[in-house]
This record gives sequence, structure tokens and C-alpha cells, in this order.
Amino acid sequence: MPEGHTIHRLAQDYAAAFAGTAPRVTSPQGKFGDAAALLDRTLLHTADAHGKHLFLGFRDPDPDHTDWVHIHLGLFGKVAFGTPPAPPPADTVRLRLAGDTAYVDLRGPTTCALITPAEKRAIHARLGPDPLRPDADPDAAYARVRRSRTPVAALLMDQKVIAGVGNVYRAEVLFRHRIDPYRPGRDITPAEWDALWTDLVELMREGVRNNRIDTVRPEHTPEAMGRPPRVDDHGGEVYVYRRANLPCHVCGGEIRTAGLAARNLFWCPDCQKD
Repeated sequence: MPEGHTIHRLAQDYAAAFAGTAPRVTSPQGKFGDAAALLDRTLLHTADAHGKHLFLGFRDPDPDHTDWVHIHLGLFGKVAFGTPPAPPPADTVRLRLAGDTAYVDLRGPTTCALITPAEKRAIHARLGPDPLRPDADPDAAYARVRRSRTPVAALLMDQKVIAGVGNVYRAEVLFRHRIDPYRPGRDITPAEWDALWTDLVELMREGVRNNRIDTVRPEHTPEAMGRPPRVDDHGGEVYVYRRANLPCHVCGGEIRTAGLAARNLFWCPDCQKD
């Protein structure tokens, strides 16, 4: 499932291609057909993201009257941009926007729905603060963390606690701050939380800029260490994610993996000690 930086990057890309225009809106697959017909050739004025949720605002720029398309890619959703002329759409395309300078196809999302402003507000209300949003309140996330006995690695994946962090960012930020992923949330100090949050903001902003996740510090890059670059379909240089049984870039110990919060956790038991 894409992490939050990918969704914010998609919001930027949608806005760059279509904001201020009235694109053709179609649903070749048909599942979004009625809504697409209502939005066809109406103004797209806003692309917004919160965690792993993408919102496209149509028609009325007043947020209390906007028609919102809510998209959640889930595990299988894909977005592909192209330049005109757009080819005939495949029948797997849930939503196509097409304008004078670009088209974009959405396939396989978990959610693609036309929602009201009140429904959009309800989605925001159930999500934790997003490190990439200017309105994010890290203290609200910490208030949940410090009351919980749940391992901090599970809390970081809980979208009600903090929105947008996925399996890669949770493993990498805990490694960068030498925090045992199994430490209960209530044992995370305010200083540690501030450092984790600040680091997530910077790492995820870089992810938006580069459209990939890189978490290693300059002294641990392949060039600095004289090692081969990482080869992985997720791309990017990382410390522990998907590096089980390989040597740690910092201490040389063996990276471990285990299941936690329904996902594979990766950590270095030598570097990440309580």
C-alpha cells in the first residue's frame, strides 16, 4: 500500500495537470459512471491529501459546497498520467480525467466515491495528524501514544494515531532514533516523540520531492560506504526495511524481522535497545 508521501505527490500531480480546468471525467469501468457524468466538464479546483486518502474538489471552490472525489488506493490501486492523445481506455479504468495537456487513469482503488463536504470532514476527523499537512498537531498524536501500552511500532502504523506512516517509514524512523520497536508507547518520552515527528516530517517531505523513500544519512550511502546500491522494487536507500538477515549499515549486526500489526517489522536488535 502506498505511504503518505505518495498520496501527497499524487495530489500535487493532479493539481499541476488539472487545477483550474474543466476536464472530461469518465468511468470506462462503469463503477463510477453516474458520479463521473455529474462531474464531467466541471471545474477541478483542489487536490488534497490526508494520510493515505486523496481528495479531488470539483465545481464550487467553497469547501462547504464542493463535490469531492474520495480516493483510497489500498493494496492494488494504481494511478498513471500521460499526455494527449489519450489512448482508448482499458475497461479496468475506474476513473479517467482528460484535458488539453494531460490525462490520468485510476485503476483498482479500494475507494473511489463522490462524497459531500460533511463526509470529507468525517474522514479527516477519524484520522490522526499527517506530518505532511500544515494543520498537523503532533501533540494530538503524542497524547494517544503516551496513554498506550501498545508497541510504538504498531502505534506508528495506526492511522488514527498518525496518518500516512506506513511500514517503511515506521521501521526506518525507529531505527534512526535507536528506539526498540516493541517499547510501549507510554514509555516514549516527549523529547523522543518530538525527534521522531520532526524526522518524519523531513523524511516524508523528501519522499514527496523525490517520489521515493530514502532514509540513510550521508555517511551511510552506497558511495560513502563503498557498497552496492540497494536493488528493490520499492527503491530508495534504507537501513532496515526488507533487509532481514543482512548486516546493519551502522553496527554490522544482523537485521531481524517479525510480524507486528499485520505487517513485517524490520529492526536491528543491537542498535535499537532500550
